[in-house]
Amino acid sequence: MRQRPLSLVQDDLVDYEKAMERMTDLVGQRQRDERPDTLWLLSHPQVYTIGRRTSEQHLPDPSHGIPVVSTGRGGQLTYHGPGQLVGYLIVKLGEDEGIVDYVREVELRLVRALGALGVPAERRDTPPGSELLTGVWTIETGRKIVSIGMRQSRGVTSHGFALNVDGDLAPWGWAVACGMPEVDMTSLGRETSTTGVMDRVRTAVAEAFEAS
Repeated sequence: MRQRPLSLVQDDLVDYEKAMERMTDLVGQRQRDERPDTLWLLSHPQVYTIGRRTSEQHLPDPSHGIPVVSTGRGGQLTYHGPGQLVGYLIVKLGEDEGIVDYVREVELRLVRALGALGVPAERRDTPPGSELLTGVWTIETGRKIVSIGMRQSRGVTSHGFALNVDGDLAPWGWAVACGMPEVDMTSLGRETSTTGVMDRVRTAVAEAFEAS
């Protein structure tokens, strides 16, 4: 894995649509070489986001009152909420890199972060004809703990990952996450029976991405 130091930006709870506006600004700055490669860590109030390929049958029951927002990233339906760490990656790719190459690097860096937090994890290759297995799974329980959806524009990445730390997992069950009806979403809190570790998770993720 190549060395790729990132500039770290951190916020707490940011409305999703406001975050998208700021991310667009950050991407433009990176495309113009006005800022370095950046990792933005934050969380969102409750929201479902859907990719271009999300099936209508996978949408949540509206009775729960959680908004659904269309987004320009790859991937399918994802849930965001308090107790989840979101990382947006604004990175200029090398001439020999594509977005799939970078997503693989993101998976491996998050595997490293989770290992440092005491949760052995792995990325998975997608069998032919299957739904994309982009993300990170726990090794011991086989549950999905990180969702990833990214895109690139003029050589710069946007969007990123969502790592479940210690938030409520119930909303994941009110829709079809990641295009996989049988997926079992988990969190650090579920895997380790610990709570209140968001600061530790932020530190481990920043270190895994060489971000400061």
